[in-house]
Amino acid sequence: QVQLVESGGGLVQAGGSLRLSCAVSGRTFSAYGMGWFRQAPGKEREFVAGINGGGGTTYYGDSVKGRFTISGDNAKNTVYLQMHSLKPEDTAIYYCASTKTSSGLGPYDSWGQGTQVTVSS
Repeated sequence: QVQLVESGGGLVQAGGSLRLSCAVSGRTFSAYGMGWFRQAPGKEREFVAGINGGGGTTYYGDSVKGRFTISGDNAKNTVYLQMHSLKPEDTAIYYCASTKTSSGLGPYDSWGQGTQVTVSS
């Protein structure tokens, strides 16, 4: 049973930074890809970033390129999303996801409960 637990969300002013964490159990990051998605009220879920199993190749949605960085810690089996230069339009619930492939592009079959990120203007 794969379990993903996100943390690190909160309220931040525009231009600020946050780091989200996703602790993984039941599947090792060293072998399987991981990703972050987000969903704002009234909008569809959006791909934010992905990372291949064990690190290395990363992928980003166009709206976050150059501002967000995904990384992972094999020893802690944890994946991070470092967010800089946050904008009000980044406000959303952020979800961690895991795939049973090695690709950070999925397909994803396990999801965390989500963590709220709110960016004030």
